[in-house]
Amino acid sequence: MTSLLEEGAPAVLADKPDVEALEANQVPLCVDLDGTLIQTDLLVEGVIAILTNRRLVSKWPRMMATSRAGLKHNVAALAPLDVSLLPYNLPLLSYLREQQASGRKLVLATAADQRVAHAVADHLGLFDEVIASDGEHNLKGKAKAQALVERFGLRGFSYVGNESSDMPVWRAAHSAVVVNASRAVVESARRSVTVEAHFDGRSSLFRAALTAMRPHQWAKNVLVFIPLIMAHAVTDISAWRDALGIFVAFCATASGIYLLNDLADLTADRQHPRKRRRPFASGALPLMPGAVLACVLLVVGFGFSTLVGASVVVGIYAIASISYSLALKEFPLVDVFMLAGLYTIRVFGGGVATGHWASLWLLAFCGFLFLGLALIKRTEEMAAVARSGGERVAGRRGYFPGDVPILQSFGCASTFASGVVLALFVGSDAASAQYATPGLLWGIVPLMLFWECRLWLSTARGHMHDDPIVYATRDWVSWIVAVCIFAVVTAASIGVPLPLFGSAP
Repeated sequence: MTSLLEEGAPAVLADKPDVEALEANQVPLCVDLDGTLIQTDLLVEGVIAILTNRRLVSKWPRMMATSRAGLKHNVAALAPLDVSLLPYNLPLLSYLREQQASGRKLVLATAADQRVAHAVADHLGLFDEVIASDGEHNLKGKAKAQALVERFGLRGFSYVGNESSDMPVWRAAHSAVVVNASRAVVESARRSVTVEAHFDGRSSLFRAALTAMRPHQWAKNVLVFIPLIMAHAVTDISAWRDALGIFVAFCATASGIYLLNDLADLTADRQHPRKRRRPFASGALPLMPGAVLACVLLVVGFGFSTLVGASVVVGIYAIASISYSLALKEFPLVDVFMLAGLYTIRVFGGGVATGHWASLWLLAFCGFLFLGLALIKRTEEMAAVARSGGERVAGRRGYFPGDVPILQSFGCASTFASGVVLALFVGSDAASAQYATPGLLWGIVPLMLFWECRLWLSTARGHMHDDPIVYATRDWVSWIVAVCIFAVVTAASIGVPLPLFGSAP
């Protein structure tokens, strides 16, 4: 039989009747799992769950196996998945329910391990039978075709699949249902077997990858230009070139880390009302291409940072970000201090790349400012949990809804501490040395406090996006405040006299 399967024409077993004349709805419908019934790869998800869970580090050697079937079996045992959260193909599910209602027998036929396959079948309650890999036999491609022919006979089943490896199964099937397949696979299936249904709900891979990279978050990396501006070196062309280089480095590195973070947070994201729509969590972006893209972006980021002499800074940023994603975000307070540091290091990196180093005044102000913003982020998350009646935020963060008042206290204190640092700088000798009219800088203090207090008020009222920086980029009041601050700094730099602003000389 193996040789016949290789030729694309499985043999008819002697005890199996010829069912060529049967209608499609009279033969069992065998359904593939990975990439078909669900829009993800369960083996890859399991491996990622093991590699990104620090509690499973000691079990990594047990994951290894000499065969792919053994690997699937070990991964399924070490990292049980919550099948209720998987991104199911909803149009296909509706079709399967219609087939079940018409009396058709449904079979889950998958190369995934039987432990996972039975869990999915039990959760859906659709399937009459499960045929899956068992730790010794990997039922993929020709092996699956042979197993189904042995069970149902040649042309004794219909098959639902999605990729080129399903072609041997379709050649042995009575009819096919093609799901989210490439044009080449669809045409090949049509030439080999009658296609009774075709589902194509694939989204643009490019659009999904771009969404996962979070380009709107690149606005945070504008911080690298602050040291250059504060040093009054806006005419230094080479410095602007280096600042642009470090900007690209941080953008690429941050996007790569966002991808890695989303891979590590698949389960938590699927429990979140908004994050479950992210490309990895929803299945719009396949896991392996996404992981490769993450590595490419990290290499690009390191390359640009090397060109501008800031590879150490970007390296520290990457290590800190990955540490935060894998473990440190689980620890209360440690996580917000890490977030504040990741913002501040962008400012520091901009100074290193351009040669116009950030002053201690600037770093201190940024530290308090970004700590306050990080606490806004956590306060909003916990307030949202409280509003929904939950007890904890998904992702094992060490906060509870009852922590909201103390988090607000910490955040407001940090907000006003940043105002105090700014006020002390305005009255310092450093400000007098850098600005022609330093007294004008006093106008920045109330503007910054107004903006930060408004963010806190929006948070208290439940209007805050879970990332305050993103919220600010979409808020017209924040833009007005930014323009006013820019005008004040410009006036102080060029020496506009105080009387023009109604103040005493």
